[in-house]
Amino acid sequence: MTPVDETPEIDPAAAPSGPGCLECDQAGGWWFHLRRCAACGHVGCCDSSPSQHATRHAREAGHPILTSYEPGEYWFYDDRTGAAGEGPDLAAPRHHPAEQTVPGPADRVPRDWTSRLN
Repeated sequence: MTPVDETPEIDPAAAPSGPGCLECDQAGGWWFHLRRCAACGHVGCCDSSPSQHATRHAREAGHPILTSYEPGEYWFYDDRTGAAGEGPDLAAPRHHPAEQTVPGPADRVPRDWTSRLN
């Protein structure tokens, strides 16, 4: 396996697109966990979230390397191969604001959110 940090699909200078899932924020949706595109900084919701925007972005944009955008998590994932590993330091911030709820945002999470996870 090629180490995840030895791929041209990672741009350490690309800043995250914002504190939450770009598409969910635009549509008024919610997410469980967040993932960040290592190529362009797009922040999307994880595959357990109802809309799965991070993986959709990875496949549609051809940006296969994702990383966690959760506090305390620092891992990279290659959507093409399923390989997980370490990667380089990326432009700050490394995670969503610590005060942001999980799932979030709090005011948009339905009461039955656990039954809506994938």
